[in-house]
Amino acid sequence: MSSEEWELIDGELRELRRREADWDYIRGLPPKLREAIEVYIETGDLWISAKIAGMTADEFNEIRIRAGILH
Repeated sequence: MSSEEWELIDGELRELRRREADWDYIRGLPPKLREAIEVYIETGDLWISAKIAGMTADEFNEIRIRAGILH
C-alpha cells in the first residue's frame, strides 16, 4: 500500500472517530482526560492517549468506549 493510500485510510478513520464521538460526554471530562480523548480521536493512538491521561491502556479504553468512540 502506498503512503497516499495509508493517509486516505487514516483520514477516513479520524473522521469516523470524530463523527461517532459523544461530544457532550467528552466536554464533561476533566481537562487532562478530555485532551487524551481528543488526541485519540486525531491519532487513533491508544498508548499515547492513555499515557496523557495517566491511565493504563485498559482504563483508557473503557473511557474511549463510554465516549462512543468505537474505532
